[in-house]
Order: sequence, then C-alpha cells, then structure tokens
Amino acid sequence: MDFFQNNSAKTKAQVFTLKNKNGLMMTVTNLGGKVMSLIVPDKNGKLADIILGYDTPEEYVNGSLYFGAIIGRVGNRIGKGKFSLNGKEYQLPINNGENHLHGGPNGFHNVYWNITPLIINGNEALKLEYTSVDGEQGYPGELKVCVTYSLTNNNEWIIEYEATTDKPTPVNLTQHNFYNLTGEGNGDILQHHLMIQGDHFIPVDSGLIPVGELRNITDTPFDFRKPIPIGAHINDRDEQLQFGRGYDHTWVLSKENNSLSLAAIVSEQTSGRIMEIYTTEPGLQFYAGNFLNGSDIGKGKKSYAHRTGFCLETQHFPDSPNHSNFPSVILKPEEKYYQKTVHRFLTAQ
Repeated sequence: MDFFQNNSAKTKAQVFTLKNKNGLMMTVTNLGGKVMSLIVPDKNGKLADIILGYDTPEEYVNGSLYFGAIIGRVGNRIGKGKFSLNGKEYQLPINNGENHLHGGPNGFHNVYWNITPLIINGNEALKLEYTSVDGEQGYPGELKVCVTYSLTNNNEWIIEYEATTDKPTPVNLTQHNFYNLTGEGNGDILQHHLMIQGDHFIPVDSGLIPVGELRNITDTPFDFRKPIPIGAHINDRDEQLQFGRGYDHTWVLSKENNSLSLAAIVSEQTSGRIMEIYTTEPGLQFYAGNFLNGSDIGKGKKSYAHRTGFCLETQHFPDSPNHSNFPSVILKPEEKYYQKTVHRFLTAQ
C-alpha cells in the first residue's frame, strides 16, 4: 500500500494506492474521495486503466467535478432544491438548471476527506471520513460519514458507506466513476453490452426530475434485462431519451428489501473485460456520458468526447424527499446509515 502527499502550501492533495495479488491497482485522492485510476487486466492479461479522470490530484480541483467522486449528502437531483422535513421547508443550493444536484456545488465531491490505510481480511483498504456540519449546503444536522474502499484478491472493489446524524436529514450516498472497459480515452462505450436487473425505471421531466411514476420497461428502449449494446436504442425517438440526451435515468432494481444482490453486468468484447455490480441499494442510475463533449482533457492529454464513459451509480431514487411513494432517504439520530456496493472484475474465457 503506497501513500503520496503533496506538501505544497497551495494544496492539501494526497494520493493513496491499493493493490491486489492479481495486478489490480487503484489510486484515490482525498479530494472528494475520488478514484483517480482503476487498473484491471483484459482477457490476455494486459492491464489498462478503465476510469476517466486526470493524471494529478491538482487537476481534479479545476476539472470535471464528479469524475470518480463520493457523492453526498444526497446523490442525484432534488427538484428546485426544496424539501420539507418535520414541518420545515429547506432550500438547498441550485446547481443544475433550477435543481439541486449531487449535494450542491460544495457537496462531498468537493471537500477533503481524512483517509486512513487499513488491512481488512488480508486485503488492502482505505477508510475515508468526513464530518458535514449542521447547515452545510443547506442540510440539517451534523452528519458523520465513513466510506471504506477495499480491493480484494478476488478482484472485487468493495465500497461500504456508514453515517450517523444528530438531527433527521436526507442521506443518499453513491460513487461516480466514469467507466470505459476498453481503457479510458479509447473511444465510445456504445458497443459495451449492459444488463440491468430491473423491470421498471423512473421517468423524469425535462429537468430530469422524477414525475413520481415507476414505469415498466417492456417494449421500451429501457429494457436491459438481457445484455444488449448500450448504443442499440440510445438514439431512439423517445421522449425520455430526449430529456436526458440519452440514458440518464434510475432503474428500480428487482430485489427483496436491502439484501446484497446483482444489479448490473457490463462486458466489452474486444478486451474481454466484464464488470459485475452488486448492491444493497434499491436503485441504479445509468448515465451514458451524454454531456461529455470533448472539453474535458483527461489523462495523457486525451479529450473525453461524447459518450466515451458510462456511470452506474447504486443509490436511492432521485428527488426522494419529495415523493412519498419512493423508499425514504431520511436518516434519524437513533439510526445508522449503511449500504454496500461490490464491483467484481472478470474476463471472458
């Protein structure tokens, strides 16, 4: 396990490296808990970095806000940045059209986390801790958060999220990697095959705020129950796809309660890389990189063009505080927030 700290007076940047016995390697910076790289083998054993991002931690300060980041307090969108809790209305910062996105402009993606290297069950791990003070980004209560990244010798990246609060507050944590299984910067992701374990998705309005419905995916471009290329229907004439410029929606996962279960499988034929995702969460946000436009200059000065990365964010549903029919995201002082997501990396035989 390696640790690097840039002691320049202009930065608090730290970088940590996790490795396993099979050659998998991950680097993480304390700014937003961002995963800077994730190096995995292809079917021939050749290693490549499958995460979009930057070469140095300093570039994340002024770069794309969400590359590889921990997202909170509330991931995804809250309509008009408003919600009511125990008879009081809260107004959050607006940073996405007329809505609140990913915890606000100074959400968990944009703060420095305290990181401690660990060994968990023989595997290299990092414990990331942050305390969000009462009123931060408009949210009530002091929220203490601990996120653990573990890289196992079974080629699994395990993320465990824990949080406690001293006042009722909404919490919906997630992680925002942009993936390309051919290797970052190596073309678009439209030929990646995707399977999502869900029969319904959450339709949205033109501002990408849920309309409150859980819609069956049968006979729609949102049917990924069997693996199909991401690009198979992404340009169909469908109002929901037009709203998101492609896929930028949450799927309702087919599961019982909060059990750890399969959410999605992504595969890429040329490299033979496969990523399986398991989660305790009820939803999965699939974003196909529709707003990437080449302006983000990433690792090795590569330009990240339209749909050259995808996100699969395990989480609760968007705008949950404003929809009583959605699973609640309100954490109470007597409760402990916990969720777990596992990314398993394999290769086609």
